[in-house]
Parts: sequence; structure tokens; C-alpha cells
Amino acid sequence: MTLAFPRLTQAANAPGLIRSEFIFETAPFPSCHASTIVETPSGLVAAWFGGTHERHPDVGIWVSRHENGRWTPPVEVANGVESPTVRYPTWNPVLFRPKEGPLLLFYKVGPSPSTWWGMMMTSTDDGRTWSAPRRLPDGILGPIKNKPVQLPNGDLLCGSSTEGAEGWRVHFERTSDLGQTWVRTPALNDGKTIAAIQPSILIHGPERLQALGRTRQGRIFEIWSHDGGRTWEPMRLTPLPNPNSGTDAITLKDGRHLLVYNHAARPPMRTPLNVAVSPDGRQWFAALVLEHDPAAPAGFSYPAVIQTSDGLVHITYTWKRERIKHVVLDPQQLRLTPMTDTIYLWPE
Repeated sequence: MTLAFPRLTQAANAPGLIRSEFIFETAPFPSCHASTIVETPSGLVAAWFGGTHERHPDVGIWVSRHENGRWTPPVEVANGVESPTVRYPTWNPVLFRPKEGPLLLFYKVGPSPSTWWGMMMTSTDDGRTWSAPRRLPDGILGPIKNKPVQLPNGDLLCGSSTEGAEGWRVHFERTSDLGQTWVRTPALNDGKTIAAIQPSILIHGPERLQALGRTRQGRIFEIWSHDGGRTWEPMRLTPLPNPNSGTDAITLKDGRHLLVYNHAARPPMRTPLNVAVSPDGRQWFAALVLEHDPAAPAGFSYPAVIQTSDGLVHITYTWKRERIKHVVLDPQQLRLTPMTDTIYLWPE
């Protein structure tokens, strides 16, 4: 059983929508995916991977900054060049600005998700220039798709995962010194009963956390911690559908939780792309449909979401693997509708 998302108006006319735009219209690459977004004192910064196609060695990490009301042209800031004859694709950038310290950029390099390794760079000028890349310690991948959270003691808690021979397995990584040293939990699922990756972390109190993410089981997973992410309860499936596609979520300043995901249960349907809101992380209310086009094979996927200092919500996502879209919402103006306990299927 999954929850049915009511047939809400798509974002073009939806309550709460402030702006919808492409970050770029043309770019030096034909394909892009896996965006991330962050607020800095100078404005928004977004990043994604782009190249010939996913897994191609020419795929690099591209960055754009929002200045004077528009996005700057994309600039490649990282790639997988190892030598004059060896180059690997890059993957899944994650931007994060801690309360103190430089802007952080995490990403992965390697032939595939089962063999990639974690990398990071820093910027002291809000993404205009970047440090030399640094490889993370063996066994540490960094935040695998979605942003970390900074805990009250200053630690960064990163949702991570692996996709190796043991299946899709979630774990969490923690750094108390902005990526210099790390500790990680063991894998928190067996990788097969629930094959799960790419957690997002929600905050329910100083020590109480919830993580949500992608699975191969047709539903979003959840897992809870009561000690600040050091240990976690058993993983379980929620009623929310998931077509084996990335999600992202945040805890809003008013204590509610906002989730961006594909409300469909059948791969490879990465449409529609939806927003839901919850008062407690358990009961979710439909808010709006960002995109829906059953005729678009590449779909709309891999959202990233933040809330900026003015209270607005910013979402970026992959649009048909061709461009990155940026949407701005006022979470106080969203019209919430209860979901129903019935199987959800979009018409063909």
C-alpha cells in the first residue's frame, strides 16, 4: 500500500510558488544531473555533474552562482583527471556552508558507484574560487547525495551509502573538524531486504533525528536516531512511494518537515516530481506537483532543497537530463491536502 497524492495543480499555478527558472539555457555539456544548492553571504550557489552522459570520463563538476538576479554561466571546478591518459567521471556534488569555516564541496570520483571514492574542496569566497581537491580517507565517501546537518556541538553529520556486492547499504559519517577527520557508523541495513541509499536527515530535537531516502522496494525508507546519529533504530519502509530515484528533505524553521520526491512506485518513472509537508515526519500532506510529463523518458529527478535565511525554500532538480531547474517556494503559502491510503498510479 502506498499513499495517493491528490491531483494538485502543477507548479505553474500553485499556491506558494514564487519563481521557476532554468539555471542555464545552454551549456558546454549535453547532459547533467544531481544538483546541489547552498546559501552564502553573497547569494545562492548551485552545482551538478555534467558531460557527455553519466559515467562518461568527461563528466565534471560544474558551478553557477546567483548574482544580480541571475545565474552566472556554468564553470567546471572539478574533474576526474588522474594523469594525461587516465580520467574518471565525477558524481553527486554536495555543497554545504557550516556556521563557521569555508564553503564545502563534496563529490565522488570513479568509474562507477561501486568503485568511486570521496573528494572535497573548499572556497573562502562563496564559490568564486576553490582549493585544490583532497581525497577523503579510505572508507569515507562524504555526503553521498544530500547535504549534511550541523549538530548543536558543531559536528557535521553526513548521510552516506554504498552500492557494492553486499547491496545498497546506508551509513552515517561524522566530522568535527570540517572534513579533516571522520568516524562512521556500520551499515544500518542488510542491503537486500531493504536496498537503500542516499539519506536526507531531518531534525526532531537536539538528539532525535530521522533519515529518509531512496530504495529499490518501491517505497521511501525511514530510520530514526535518539542520540544525535550515533546509533539508529531498524530501517523500515514508509507508505510513500519511490521509483528507485533520489529524494531530499529539510526541517523547516517552523518545525515542519518538507520532502521533495517522485510520487510514483514503478521504475523508471521519474515523474511526477512532488513536494509534501509533514508536522511530525510520519504523516505527510501533499503540497504541490513541481513537474509531470509521462512522455518524458528522462523525467524530473534528484532534487536538492534548502531553506534560506529569509524563510523561502529553494529546490533544484534535474530536468530531462538536459538542464537544472530552480524553484522558489513560500512554505507558509503552500496548500496542504491529506493523502489517502490507496495505491497510487498515474494514468498512462
